[in-house]
Amino acid sequence: MHTKKPKASRADPILASLSKNALRMSDVQLLHGPHWLNDAILNFYFAYLEEIKYKSNTDFLFVTPEMSQCMLYMDDKELHGLLVSQHQVLRKPFLFIAVNDSQSRERGGAHWSLVVASRPDKSFFHFDSYGGSNTSSSLELVNNIKDVLDMQHARFRGMRCLQQSNDYDCGIHVICMADQITDYVNRYDSVDGVQPLHQDVIKAKRNQLIKLVTTLGQHI
Repeated sequence: MHTKKPKASRADPILASLSKNALRMSDVQLLHGPHWLNDAILNFYFAYLEEIKYKSNTDFLFVTPEMSQCMLYMDDKELHGLLVSQHQVLRKPFLFIAVNDSQSRERGGAHWSLVVASRPDKSFFHFDSYGGSNTSSSLELVNNIKDVLDMQHARFRGMRCLQQSNDYDCGIHVICMADQITDYVNRYDSVDGVQPLHQDVIKAKRNQLIKLVTTLGQHI
């Protein structure tokens, strides 16, 4: 999937950029205080995991919200072109997919959750911080991609995870869960057995993200 590189704006300047994913001042302002994270922040963080933190790890594929939203409406031929030809997904034991509950091709929706496709576990694990409210959207996506992934017989498993204490931290939960699960999988080559997050991890993450953006922004 190809996107144009964002243009700079004096009114809303780019503070950090990775590949085709950029964060503007208005995006970063969402990290200050009680705000719902937008697509741009999750896209950027998944790009960071792919391009920097796990650059040398060929076992992982990180599917951004932008990409997963498109996948929901693709047919098998389009999915094959994107996932198999472009991203060599059949060689990837683990896929980390940010899922939104939007019912259209456009950006939107009101809730994020995380799906992890694990070939070693023969499972699609679903981590939802809001009582499984995103189960339907996640199942729809899984059913659309499992044949192309050659995971037709994999189970869909709703996993126990820390529940958010408000109505705006779902994106932070997805980012923190992605961090924790990738670290766990790196050590054990399995998702089974990963423990729920601690609330302290959630509370600290916004400031950590602001520091990360500041660090990466120095290279613009």
